[in-house]
Amino acid sequence: MRVKVPHVFALLTGVVLVCSISTWFIPSGEFDRETRLVGGTERTMVVPDTYQTVAKHRSVRGVVFDDPVPDRASPTSLEGFLSAIPRGMIAAGDIIFFIFIIGGVFGILQATGTIPAVLHAVLERLRHRWRWLTVVLMLLMGIGGSTLGMGEEFIPLVPIFLIVAREIDCDRIYGMALVYVAGAVGFAAATTNPFTVNIAQSIAGLPLNSAMGFRIVFFVCCMAVTVVYMLRYGARVRRDPEASYVSDIDADIDHDVDPPRLTAAHVVTVAACIAIFVFILWAVQARGWWLPEMAGGFVLMGLVAAAVSRMPVNDATRAVVHGMEEMTVAALVVGFARAVTVVMEDALILDTLIHSASTVLVSVPQLVAAEGMLVFQATLNFFIPSGSGQAAVTMPLMAPLADVLGLTRQTAVFAFTCGDGFSNTVIPTSGILMASLGLAGVPYERWLRFMVPLLAQLLLVAAIFMAIAVVVGLE
Repeated sequence: MRVKVPHVFALLTGVVLVCSISTWFIPSGEFDRETRLVGGTERTMVVPDTYQTVAKHRSVRGVVFDDPVPDRASPTSLEGFLSAIPRGMIAAGDIIFFIFIIGGVFGILQATGTIPAVLHAVLERLRHRWRWLTVVLMLLMGIGGSTLGMGEEFIPLVPIFLIVAREIDCDRIYGMALVYVAGAVGFAAATTNPFTVNIAQSIAGLPLNSAMGFRIVFFVCCMAVTVVYMLRYGARVRRDPEASYVSDIDADIDHDVDPPRLTAAHVVTVAACIAIFVFILWAVQARGWWLPEMAGGFVLMGLVAAAVSRMPVNDATRAVVHGMEEMTVAALVVGFARAVTVVMEDALILDTLIHSASTVLVSVPQLVAAEGMLVFQATLNFFIPSGSGQAAVTMPLMAPLADVLGLTRQTAVFAFTCGDGFSNTVIPTSGILMASLGLAGVPYERWLRFMVPLLAQLLLVAAIFMAIAVVVGLE
């Protein structure tokens, strides 16, 4: 009997409900926190060895309405559960509106015919060399995730890569995986990722971008495993379309598309957009840009594209609105996912889970503890899918814990980057994953059928490299 997973909004609402109920049973507690300057940015981090339990106030009134009491934690009430998703929307507002703005920009690019014209021109040259096309595209996405920490930026590319997959006779899972899986694997196999490895190394007191050789080798191995898995799946689908996990969905896709001819205006638009995008990536590193500034860069991209194409103002406006409309599910799902963290932080049970895990790791052998760190970070990622947020919460604990266990702090950082990254490909609280699935029209359970075997392989590679890090004393 096949289990049918509900719609993403229903699924995430169920997760929020389970977490809300658990706040009545899981003890509350918290670490002290301090604000420190890390990589030029102020970050609020936990202070090691400061965990204290907090008495929990349970009351009949607290079942329905919030019933706060000074110096005590309150489990989530019905009122708190119902307001968790709106509060998650507010907490994730910067990402949500970032997605909407990018959607509007891509609406302009789509309306000008730039995207379909360029894709058609590329595919005409590589149509019969789909394997090389796959390798090149996935390496580009993987490098972007590994070096620049690109994640949300890939979401609007999903519909574009669905077209690529269709043109090479693959399915929509293949199209989504070309961009999402490649980027996520690169994000996990971080080399200079500013949002994970750089923050974690800064907190751990390590030189930025240290252990680079080890990380590059790990990145190459992870990408090799991922590309081979993709090519095998793609070959199976091309040989027998019924072997696709979404064969019944792809059967409804209209293949009769007449792409526009590539013109000089399209070429100029692409060149200008690439230049602006490169500038955005540089500004993230050099000027500390974050989502508002990045969104402004994309707005400039849309203005330039409309001007080069001589698109009338009203037509450009309608294209922006249409592009934003197509991003509605993708954007809102981020807020639903953030609601899980909101519930756990309000009830003060998140720190309890972290403290409990660190206590267990102290009592086991080095190698087991190192692998335990990997499992712990991967599990915690369900509740804190933000890489930088997870680093700020866990690394102040994991770095000194590594000292106690006789492990290097670099090993603790490696456990964090792997645990934080790979599980993003399956956890329903990952806003990027669920947004991408919504855009691709891929049901969550179908995605799990495709992704779980690959995730198992990637975690095995991570576990092997974790053991190597322990044996060689990775510095």
